[in-house]
Amino acid sequence: MAKRIFDPQRINLARSLRRVQTPAERVLWNSLRSLQVGGSRFRRQHPIGNYIVDFVNLENKLIVEIDGGQHDENGVRRKDQKRTQWLESEGYRVLRFWNNDVLTNVEGVWLLIQEELE
Repeated sequence: MAKRIFDPQRINLARSLRRVQTPAERVLWNSLRSLQVGGSRFRRQHPIGNYIVDFVNLENKLIVEIDGGQHDENGVRRKDQKRTQWLESEGYRVLRFWNNDVLTNVEGVWLLIQEELE
């Protein structure tokens, strides 16, 4: 289980990331903020271990990441794989969507997330 360490720098970074969301993050957040499963909700730009995840439902241990084109580059792809492996080792499930998928089909993305929660 990820240790909960109070890291003021990471918390401040997460807060600043909430203020400067990408258009895809903003669109998905507008859908996720109302999605509640068994009383649990999503949080955005939330620190977990050494990482800040785009969206997480802590009760169901589901993380949703929205990736831009830079995530298709080799070095970034390897970092993402390492990050996903660590998060999964902590018991989280990680769903990844491309920005374009969210911007052109937010309903489909939302349904996939909802299915994963059920």
